Amino acid sequence: MIGDSVYSPSDQSLSSPNPNLCITMEEEQMVVEQEEEEEELPLPDLGIDLDEDDCDGLLQIETGIDDDGPIAHSAPAPAPGMEFDSYDDAYSYYNSYARELGFAIRIKSSWTKRNSKEKRGAVLCCNCEGFKMVKEANTTSTRRKETRTGCQAMIRLKLIEFDRWKIDQVKLDHNHSFDPERAHNSKSHKTTKSSSASANTKQPQQPPLHVQVRTINLYRALAVPHGTSSSSTSSPGGDHSLSSSRPLLPPGGFSFLQDFFLRIQLTSPNFLYLMDLSDDGSLRNVFWIDPRARAAYSHFGDVVLFDTTCLSNSYQLPLVSFVGIDHHGDSILLGCALLAHQTFETYLWLFRAWLTCMLGRPPQTFITQQCKAMRAAVSEVFPRAHHRLSLTHVLHNIFQSVVQLQDSELFRMALNRVVYGCLKVEEFETAWEEMIIRFGLTNHETINHLFQDRELWAPVYLKDTFLAGALTFRLGDVAAPFIFSGYVHEHTSLREFLEGYQSFLDKKYTRQALCDSESSKFIPELKTTHPYESQMAKVFTVEIFRRFQDEVSAMTSCFGITQVHSNGSASSYVVKEREGEKVRDFEVIYETSAEAQVRCFCVCGGFSFNGYQCRHVLLLLSHNGLQEVPPQYILQRWRKDVKRLYVADFGSGCVDIMNQDQWYEHLHRRAMQVVEQGMRSKEHCRVAWEALQSCLESI
Repeated sequence: MIGDSVYSPSDQSLSSPNPNLCITMEEEQMVVEQEEEEEELPLPDLGIDLDEDDCDGLLQIETGIDDDGPIAHSAPAPAPGMEFDSYDDAYSYYNSYARELGFAIRIKSSWTKRNSKEKRGAVLCCNCEGFKMVKEANTTSTRRKETRTGCQAMIRLKLIEFDRWKIDQVKLDHNHSFDPERAHNSKSHKTTKSSSASANTKQPQQPPLHVQVRTINLYRALAVPHGTSSSSTSSPGGDHSLSSSRPLLPPGGFSFLQDFFLRIQLTSPNFLYLMDLSDDGSLRNVFWIDPRARAAYSHFGDVVLFDTTCLSNSYQLPLVSFVGIDHHGDSILLGCALLAHQTFETYLWLFRAWLTCMLGRPPQTFITQQCKAMRAAVSEVFPRAHHRLSLTHVLHNIFQSVVQLQDSELFRMALNRVVYGCLKVEEFETAWEEMIIRFGLTNHETINHLFQDRELWAPVYLKDTFLAGALTFRLGDVAAPFIFSGYVHEHTSLREFLEGYQSFLDKKYTRQALCDSESSKFIPELKTTHPYESQMAKVFTVEIFRRFQDEVSAMTSCFGITQVHSNGSASSYVVKEREGEKVRDFEVIYETSAEAQVRCFCVCGGFSFNGYQCRHVLLLLSHNGLQEVPPQYILQRWRKDVKRLYVADFGSGCVDIMNQDQWYEHLHRRAMQVVEQGMRSKEHCRVAWEALQSCLESI
């Protein structure tokens, strides 16, 4: 299988669910026709409100939920399978149902046949669906009352045979109280049936990226999805959660934490922190992220690991972290949080908060530990991301669960051979079954539970998922949070962690700067005379080049290229590789386009896993006369010649001349960009210094 996602990790384009449908992107992966409304258009489904007027760094999360339960009504409620003679009839029915209950509706999305205006389907939702961006106003008194609550009530309609329409999905629960008087005055109830169905449409406008996130209201879930619980309990296979309530912070911890945040904001105005407060005002969860992490995400946001080791191992510090992989193959911190519980609602709040700080740009691949509540929240907040499980933690859970085999070297070798040695799905599943029978694990609950989720962690299933080296990432001791390994231990207190936090970040940033300097000056020693090696020595950072160099060196163990199939521009080859005394066959697909662009895919999945081509593809490229690695296989994320500024540019360049806070942020951002450029070399430092001196003299 050859897919664009394998070759372009930053490409998150979506394909149409039906080739005959004309598709543009919105929440439902459908053509979107937004109904003309009296109110502002909703944001993408982040579950947030953005307010750029509040320049205080504290982002406070509130709860907006009505737990009164379902409301009885006399009209028949929508149900899957209901059919109507026309779209107008279906719209009229749902509108009448809504009017009787006391809420309004609108067209959330609809889709048509390609090159035709014939409607094929639609989603009708409650008018309180989504959340709105509160725009700047001269006075607060002129602002419209907030009506959006993120309500999920909706029906989805689909055109079936004989021009009939059918309801194929229904959500009845609302998270707000009904207001019959206001609903009866809304657009959907004031217009006639025909005008409602043919209302003017326009494409939804995306919120401007320069909106600075300052105050966010995140509404907690009305109900926990099936399979999760707000009072979670432990389950097999590492599905961990906290079953009992505990205070998030020790006595005096809140004041210490707040002082820590305010102290950082004095020197870093774009530092953000968010607090989730319960109804009684107590702190439930807290999240924070520094501006450098937000800027780094723009370079390395394709693969993100979510580490909950401190929670699953009951550390004193309930710390979780978002981690990326930089251009040196090293870990980078993309945000931290303290969580009191491991529930669906908690993870939903955290993921939405983090995504908001990243301006709504989700990762391409999101790697976590195994947890039902977490998995449900990932599906809700990152529906288009590839959710995968940490292979290191999966293997650790296996060894921890088979107490009688923990010291068995034979079992360890067999497990590694099954997990890493199988190239095809059938081969893996057969080898797994033979292994569990051999070691008497047929009825082992944890083993069976992990096998059910095998498509989320076994390498043989992940060849279409870009992982940027995360599959073989050096996690060290899985009982410790790997990015904080050696810094956070089981008994680390909040005060100890915060007192050393800035020092920890400084060391990480210094290490990255030293690696940048080494890569820019270092001339690596070549091990072969192959042109691919000398080509990449000029392109890749030192660490990534060394890994690629191993692949070039391993080309000597590959031989016997045989073409086994050809179909126009695509051909299938078998490359043999000698592994000790054994010889294995690796199938490689080689395809050339009309523009003479080469595309390759190896059954070993090397490019998807590592971000550079494997020895088998390199040998085939060389065999077919290519003297250089094609540019599409040289990812920008690994290049040493890319200028990466770690100053987040969250502005559009427009500055309110009446707002001194915006003056400061704009000037600080531009000045820090000069500083970042000045750190590249002595000459850059001299030029930057002279430029700053000239600016000071001018003003």
